[in-house]
Amino acid sequence: MRRVTRFAAAASASALLAVTATACGQSFAEANRASHAGVGLAFDIGGRDDHSFNEAAARGTMNAKEKLGVNVKMLTAKNGETEADREQRLTSFAEAGYNPVIGVGFAYSRSIENVAKDFPETSFGVVDAVPQGKNVDAMVFAEHEGSYLAGVAAALKSKNHKVGFIGGVNNALIQKFQAGFEQGVRDTDPNTKVTSQYLYPNNDKGFNDPAAAKAKAGGMLDSGIDVIYSAAGQSGAGAIEAISKRKGAWAIGVDSDQYLQPGLAKYKDCILTSVVKNVDVAVFDLIKSVEDGKPLTGVHAYDMKKKGVTLATSGGFIKDIQPQIDAARQKIVEGKVKVKETP
Repeated sequence: MRRVTRFAAAASASALLAVTATACGQSFAEANRASHAGVGLAFDIGGRDDHSFNEAAARGTMNAKEKLGVNVKMLTAKNGETEADREQRLTSFAEAGYNPVIGVGFAYSRSIENVAKDFPETSFGVVDAVPQGKNVDAMVFAEHEGSYLAGVAAALKSKNHKVGFIGGVNNALIQKFQAGFEQGVRDTDPNTKVTSQYLYPNNDKGFNDPAAAKAKAGGMLDSGIDVIYSAAGQSGAGAIEAISKRKGAWAIGVDSDQYLQPGLAKYKDCILTSVVKNVDVAVFDLIKSVEDGKPLTGVHAYDMKKKGVTLATSGGFIKDIQPQIDAARQKIVEGKVKVKETP
């Protein structure tokens, strides 16, 4: 309780300072910015250079740094972390005066909920989870809807009528990717077979094990599968590498437009498309709301209708099937197609 009181008092003092500064000619945003250390971003497994989910969140903070002038500090999770490890990372940000403090990934759900209680004057955000808290912004996405379009593309591009899905960890979130993908394939070509496999049943290492994904993709390719969609964070780079060595095979990326990722540049010619989750937009929205003095709280859903999920067109590889993809997207937006969230 002592810690909470100390920070509440500090927050009040900061608020008074901000009001005074505004009266002297500063804008509210400038005064508010001066009252805290910046934005604290806690990455999930794989870190910023995962070419995927974490990278998307980092882009949101970098955009805020450029447009809003905020400072940004980033910390990365390690394999095999405990709840205490995540809570300590978030607490260190809050104690240092960072605001907002953002956890990237569902693994931060409980820790965000616990730490947010101790720092009621700090805004917290979490991607892909809905923790409780009056000072928490829950950013969720319609991964299943974007994955449906990936399924459409896979069914139309597969020459062998065999496609695959690789999930990093078999949990409810990644099952949304699987469910949407499988439904998109079935609705497009019922004769196309979908094989779905996971790297780990319940270990977060599944998002940081490219070697395992490379081996899994290799096995799928050997069985005749020629389009593989991976939802496995940094592990997905391993699958893409394996696919790049097979003539005529396609990879479908996830979270970021992986065709444009510098770390995957040598494989880009095999990246058919990517299911893009606009995590950067959600992260920027929270940061700006804090800077404006009106912090976002509650659940904010970024679905296909709100362009929270999109299918990348980089490389031009889906140009020939764009009309079919556009038609499928429109049906989802209009509610004519309901995409399942579970396989």
